[in-house]
Amino acid sequence: MIADNLASVTHHIGEAARKAGRDPDSIHLIVVSKQVSSEKIIEAYQAGSKYFGENKVQEAVSKIGEVNAQDVSWHFIGHLQKNKIKYLDSQFDLIHSVDSLSLAEKISAYCEGQNRKQGVLLQVNVSGEEAKFGMTPSELEEQLPSFGQLQGILVQGLMTIPPQDFDAENSRQYFSALRELRDKYRAMNIEGIELNELSMGMTNDYPIAVEEGATFVRVGTAIFGQR
Repeated sequence: MIADNLASVTHHIGEAARKAGRDPDSIHLIVVSKQVSSEKIIEAYQAGSKYFGENKVQEAVSKIGEVNAQDVSWHFIGHLQKNKIKYLDSQFDLIHSVDSLSLAEKISAYCEGQNRKQGVLLQVNVSGEEAKFGMTPSELEEQLPSFGQLQGILVQGLMTIPPQDFDAENSRQYFSALRELRDKYRAMNIEGIELNELSMGMTNDYPIAVEEGATFVRVGTAIFGQR
């Protein structure tokens, strides 16, 4: 079941990529494994998944130990509270949800203390929804050089979550807006900022996200079913 679902999602990613004239291998499927047992994660891993996303730090850390696969890339995709940074250690290749400069400063200071750099994405609230975490586009523009000066992190790209909508096509405007922001700031060559990655698209709308330039899509329900 999980293997079949994975194959289906991978097929749809490939179709969307080819439709947009993109290389399907340039898009990474992050299997969202929150609230999923380690056994099911291992099943997905054995079916070929190498990228997994978790949204609660302590739950994730215990599962990383249980799965114990050296070639898995773990991604933190949930809202990160500052008092949970200490649990991260070096177990996550990428944190997708850095939603403020103050959070980035805390992560950077912690990682400098461990003599390492943490890859991060900056979460942008493109839609302007009050309930959503993330910086506004104007805050991003104002603060981007400051992110680049932090020695314990490396900003690798941007992330967004569009408003929930049954019609996936309505997400396109937000994915397109994030891509345009990324392209604009990448062209500025800000020191310490790479901006090669775009994390956007979930079960309902990931093919649209791929068409609009996503390099990471975060898919859970289409693989594991409803939690």
